[in-house]
Amino acid sequence: MPARVKLFGVEIDPLRMDQAVAQIRAWVEDPSERCHFVVTPNVDHVVMLQHHADLSAAYRDAGMVLVDGAPVLWSSRLLHRSGQGLPERVAGSDLVPALFDSAPETKPLRIFLLGAAPGVADRAAGNIRRQWPGVEVIGTYSPPLGFERDERENESILQMIAAAKPDVLVVGLGAPKQELWVHKHHNRLAAKVALCVGATIDFLAGERSRAPLWMQSVGLEWLYRVASEPRRLATRYAKDAVIFPQLLAQEWWRLRHPARS
Repeated sequence: MPARVKLFGVEIDPLRMDQAVAQIRAWVEDPSERCHFVVTPNVDHVVMLQHHADLSAAYRDAGMVLVDGAPVLWSSRLLHRSGQGLPERVAGSDLVPALFDSAPETKPLRIFLLGAAPGVADRAAGNIRRQWPGVEVIGTYSPPLGFERDERENESILQMIAAAKPDVLVVGLGAPKQELWVHKHHNRLAAKVALCVGATIDFLAGERSRAPLWMQSVGLEWLYRVASEPRRLATRYAKDAVIFPQLLAQEWWRLRHPARS
């Protein structure tokens, strides 16, 4: 893969959607037992990464880091010389359907859905089976609240995945829980690839709706999400709106004055 772009202390792979899908397909075909995992930073992730050592470690060990947030994408183009920024946004909620589109009926892609509220992953599985004949959902599970601190529950989940042996584990536990959990257990995950993709299972189930395409294209998907879930997201996005411009200014200074940073 091409050299990563360093931005806000994170190294991001400068890949287009088709390149990311091709790499995941290559990992699926890899005969080794190693599980590669994928993370997708947005503004909220960037803010958390400034003070969260465990999350930073997960990002460093990720097999692929794909830019999700439009402001992060635009920042890469503003801060880096022409042609050296990130080529396009590769959101997790777009990556999963694109991966499913690539799966041939002759050799179905075996997936396991981990996350979302009880029953949601099952509804997502039904929609996937109807829309993508080249995808086989071989397992779903909604972990209970606080499961990550329960050793017996974690062991049960790992055994469940080991019994299913999926090609791709789609993890929708929310950040930073999903990244931390996958990083902690990736050496034992019996899947070729684990995708940390937030609310994607909810979107696939029809539990939540994506922003209109025009809002996605102009970087306003965050506004749509806040309007949809104000209690859960308003405070978080308000905090990010204050901190992210400061990080952008610091990054600009670091790149323009490397000897002083």
